[in-house]
Amino acid sequence: MATETRLRGSAGRGAGAPKLCLWLRNEAGRKGVPLLRSFERWLGAIPELAARRDWTELNILIVGRAAGRRFNRQFRGRDYATNVLSFPYHALPGERSALLGDLVICAPVVAREAAEQGKPLREHYAHLTIHGVLHLLGHDHEKPRDAGLMEALEVRLLAGLGIKNPYE
Repeated sequence: MATETRLRGSAGRGAGAPKLCLWLRNEAGRKGVPLLRSFERWLGAIPELAARRDWTELNILIVGRAAGRRFNRQFRGRDYATNVLSFPYHALPGERSALLGDLVICAPVVAREAAEQGKPLREHYAHLTIHGVLHLLGHDHEKPRDAGLMEALEVRLLAGLGIKNPYE
């Protein structure tokens, strides 16, 4: 059974917290999937969201292995389920939209990776959520220099949440 939740409010509660409208839909089942408030907290750690003057809308879809594989095959041409996919929204000319984009997170892949890497599942979700949103904000890791910059940013943001370096 899918659960759908909408939150309209600031991610994080302090001054400078982003004005965020977060949609979370879980089609993978409840086991191990963090609650909406966890995603809200992680998003609140991203200064680029807090720097936005207007409301930002973000959609997160949590899926099972079959859907994760289908999305990855359809949009990246890779026939396997991956941990997170980012789909930035590009407004049409003259269109004003608060939508940043969509994240698709594959719960079974996240759980498997966390177990294989000896990481707490919740911390792996935090990392992949931040990683995916950084992609939506224009960061990438295609070139070694860009990868180093993006990883350093992720490590810094996660440290601010009390989460150790996921790349160690």
